[in-house]
Order: sequence, then C-alpha cells, then structure tokens
Amino acid sequence: MNGRQEKKNERKSLILIVDDVPMNLQVLGNILSQENYQIAVATNGRQALSLTENVTPDLILLDVVMPEVDGFEVCRILKSDDRTADIPIIFLTAKSESEDIVKGFELGAVDYLTKPFSTPELLARVRTHLELKKSKDLQNELIARLKDALTQVKQLTGLIPICSHCKRIRDDAGYWQQVEAYIARYSEAQFSHSICPECLDTYYPEFADKVKKRDEKTEKTTPS
Repeated sequence: MNGRQEKKNERKSLILIVDDVPMNLQVLGNILSQENYQIAVATNGRQALSLTENVTPDLILLDVVMPEVDGFEVCRILKSDDRTADIPIIFLTAKSESEDIVKGFELGAVDYLTKPFSTPELLARVRTHLELKKSKDLQNELIARLKDALTQVKQLTGLIPICSHCKRIRDDAGYWQQVEAYIARYSEAQFSHSICPECLDTYYPEFADKVKKRDEKTEKTTPS
C-alpha cells in the first residue's frame, strides 16, 4: 500500500466546535472541512457536554463567553472526567486579558487563541495538538500492552504441591508433571541435565568408583 492509499484510509480527526454564534460555527466549519477534518458543532456549553457523552472528539475548539455554561466551566467538567480528560481543548475567544488566558491553561486547555484569528495560525495549532494527541495515545497504548505483557510473564509463585516420593509437581488443573515440564511451562528457565554425587553412588556405582579414583589421583599430582 502506497503513502497516498494509507492517507486515504486513515481515519479523519473529529473536531468539536463549540460557539453560540452561528456565523463563527460556519466559518470554522468551512476552514476545517477544507483540511479534511470531520466536524461536530455545539451551540452552547450544555450541548457540548451532552455530545461528549456519546462521542469522543480528537480536539475541541471552545468559546469562552456563552450563556448558562461558559467555556471555562465546560473545560473544567471535561477535564474532571477520566473519559474526556485527555481531549485537547483550544480556547478560541475574544477574551484576551492575561488573567483569562492563564485561567484557561490552569483549567487544562492546551492552547488559547483570540478572535479575530489568523487561519494559518489556527490550522497550525490544530495540526500540532492533533499530532501530539496521536503520539500520546500511541504511547499510552504501548504502555498498556507492556503492562499486559508483564502480567502474562510466566512466573513461579506461591505454594507448589510436589510429590515427596517421585517429585512430580501438581499443576493448577490437578495433573502431575515432571519438574522439568512444569518449570519449562511456567518460567523461561532452560535445563542442562547432570547427576549429583549421591545419585551417582546409588545408580552408577562403577562410574562413581572411577570418578573417586580420578579425583584422588588428581589430588596427589596437584602441588600444594
């Protein structure tokens, strides 16, 4: 698949525009639609909050001065909800006082643009914050996958039933397995088989004698 096809199949970012002035909604909608964004609109704060209960925008352009529920309150409510807290919010308003700008950032907005705005600047900021959001989502997804993988790492923990005679281990399903099979299943350990001195004496006495004689001879020839 070439780059053009990948871009064509890529999901369009959804931008929610919240403004109580229909003309502002129309202008912003036209600008963003031309950039191939999906658009959702809300004409007041309550409508915006209601919409985000069913739809999760990738970014919100939010006016401040609106009747009943203003933009600051909408931002506060969205940021207090885990489901919507990570949606980047850009305030787009005529309020340009420094205290309003500071308040917007304190409430969790990622950016603040004053009206009248520059179209190239608006689009640049929208693109920047959408890319940052995608990067953050990818990072969170990778972290979630890593945590999931870590929880699935095979580990031997807790009380393990083992036969006192044959030394087989009983697994969670109630089946008895050789120690090697059980450990290989529940850990990343690998085995290198050998034989201990006691078993060598018991099961292979002829080899045990040879080993003892070899060791005695080695001790005699080794200088002290």
